[in-house]
Amino acid sequence: MTQNSAQKPLADQIRPQNLVEFVGQKHLVGPGKPLRRVIESGELHSMIFWGPPGVGKTTLARILATHTNRHFYQLSAVSAGKAEVRAVIEQSQAKSQVQAGLFDQVDSGETQKNGAVLFLDEIHRFNKAQQDFLLPYVEDGTIILIGATTENPSFEVIPALLSRAQVFVLESLTTADIKNILRHGASELGIDLAEDAEEFLAEYASGDARQSLNLLEATARLYAGQGTDGEITLQHLRDALQSKHLRYDKAGDEHYNTISAYIKSMRASDPDAALYYLARMVDAGEDALFIARRMVIFASEDVGMAQPTALVIANEVFKACETIGYPECQINLAHGTVYMALAAKDRTAYEAYFKALEDVQRTGNLAIPMKLRNAPTRLMKELGYAKDDGTEANLPDELKHRRYYDKGG
Repeated sequence: MTQNSAQKPLADQIRPQNLVEFVGQKHLVGPGKPLRRVIESGELHSMIFWGPPGVGKTTLARILATHTNRHFYQLSAVSAGKAEVRAVIEQSQAKSQVQAGLFDQVDSGETQKNGAVLFLDEIHRFNKAQQDFLLPYVEDGTIILIGATTENPSFEVIPALLSRAQVFVLESLTTADIKNILRHGASELGIDLAEDAEEFLAEYASGDARQSLNLLEATARLYAGQGTDGEITLQHLRDALQSKHLRYDKAGDEHYNTISAYIKSMRASDPDAALYYLARMVDAGEDALFIARRMVIFASEDVGMAQPTALVIANEVFKACETIGYPECQINLAHGTVYMALAAKDRTAYEAYFKALEDVQRTGNLAIPMKLRNAPTRLMKELGYAKDDGTEANLPDELKHRRYYDKGG
């Protein structure tokens, strides 16, 4: 392998620099398609990329920035906050040199147009206040925001920001796409890839190019030059997968894949699968409070009114993990996991709330019925505040017939 390969991950080494090199997403980058038209016109606007991991969200954002002659700043919402965003904005406004270590910058070398590109990975991890902070700078063109998310932006991105950005849905890569990328990666590493190994990697990826490249690179580092004649075989890949630290990276995709499998197993009332994924996380050193926090959310989101005590149990598991920590708290996590998996499930309260939220966002602040208003003064009482008018409706008049919560559900 080259010296450069030891300094930069393989996925970054072979990252496409233009649409000719880019693999997949033909519905967005093919001739006449939306993102190709953006590049051809040079008119870039804020957008949200929604799709699974490893399908090209970051790469597309970089290509768009480069080919519309804009500086490119990259932050991750997992580790960044307002301070890092503010630093990007200040650098963009001043058009001065980027402070080392805060973020990546790609500079085409040409004069920057109005609006540097801020690529915010995992934008769904920014809370409402952090997303609100971005708004004025998106509105005035200080930054062109490209957010990336694996979650439905309708629920994870605030409406005001969502209304100022176009959402593009990215699809999982096909097996043929993954094989194409793997061949490029093997060539970059200076190795050959056996046909069955290539097939295995393409299936292992589940549409995620980065995951397959990471395994290829790790295997090459372990076995290349050790009597392999420069060829990586299926057995090499299987042997490399024996390392739990290779399989599970707390900052990477497997972290989110495993917690997702854990939650879905509890949702399916399968305690065996839920315990298995819990054990994988604990064995790999996952933060106990991260797991317990997801359990607290699950107790209200999925168990809900079917068994309201689930929230009490989940909170006690969280407190136990906070108080005693590992290794003992893994038993508390197991206790809570089995309880959640076996509990009856009822999402009606969760779904009812989001129906109400949709109406709030659609209709704004409708007038609250007089009988429900606070009446701290005599004048307000005379005006009818807090006076029961004999009607049963407690919702605003425009929504008085709306029903969010199905009591029979």
